[in-house]
Amino acid sequence: MVDFKGVDLNLLVTLDALLAQRNVTHAAQRLGLSQPAVSAQLARLRQVFGDPLLIPADSGRGMVASARALALVAPLRAALKDLELVVRARPGFDPLTDVRRFVIAASDNATSTIGISLLERLPLVAGDGVQVAFVHARQTDIAARLESGEVDVLIGSERMVPPTMRGRKLLDETFVMAQRKGHPRGKRKLTLAAYCTLRHVLVSTSGGSFFGFVDEQLQTMGRSRAVAVSVQTFTVVPELLYRSDYVCTMPARLATRCADRLDAFALPFDQPGFSLSAAWHPRNHHDPAVAWLRAQLIDAIDAETFGT
Repeated sequence: MVDFKGVDLNLLVTLDALLAQRNVTHAAQRLGLSQPAVSAQLARLRQVFGDPLLIPADSGRGMVASARALALVAPLRAALKDLELVVRARPGFDPLTDVRRFVIAASDNATSTIGISLLERLPLVAGDGVQVAFVHARQTDIAARLESGEVDVLIGSERMVPPTMRGRKLLDETFVMAQRKGHPRGKRKLTLAAYCTLRHVLVSTSGGSFFGFVDEQLQTMGRSRAVAVSVQTFTVVPELLYRSDYVCTMPARLATRCADRLDAFALPFDQPGFSLSAAWHPRNHHDPAVAWLRAQLIDAIDAETFGT
């Protein structure tokens, strides 16, 4: 049995050329190599196969194939053709028939804003073999999880996306203040003084903080607000507001999704918004399955934004 350990597949390409040309010089020309290089590869092939393979012809012109070499002609050519197909073939992805499990890392806000719309349209564009899992995105290890393939796509703010990853902005977002319908404050235009006197719910994704980016902004204006409750996820906020007189500064799209129960108001001070982006490892940039998923995220946003 031939031992392929350490065998360069280019040797087989050289053998194919030698068997076709039966001449080292002509084979070298066909391969674009020097004659000494092909002679050296022929010597290595003789060691690998334990056979002379090609023997100088009695006429002194060209070479004669051994019985072993003649037996190799057809299977070697077929094997090289198969390898060529493997190298040249472009992988495809059919979401209606293929089996694929996607893992998306996202915050609860990103899952609510984009993920729900994606999952709503999934039965329309994919078969039962496509599964999607949403996992919590952690800035401390998201780069490693994308690198290892544990996560296919990240959806996060620009600060969350590792610089070594490929990315694309999905949407821009702003903040509003939300309160329950029938709130004692009424629907009056929100003033800075009124905003500061209300009792607020703060979303601290790291957990337990009562001082956030809004408080930093207020501090620069010599103001402060009363943060009464700190929670770690946005998804609990609508129910909490609905059952209390608390208010919360939250992403506008999330407030819009809860418009049947919450009223939203523009903030009475300039507050920079943020962007949500999709990010993936460069290794997966040309993966047709991950490319399909990225396209579905864009379509999900369009459907959410324009109602298409």
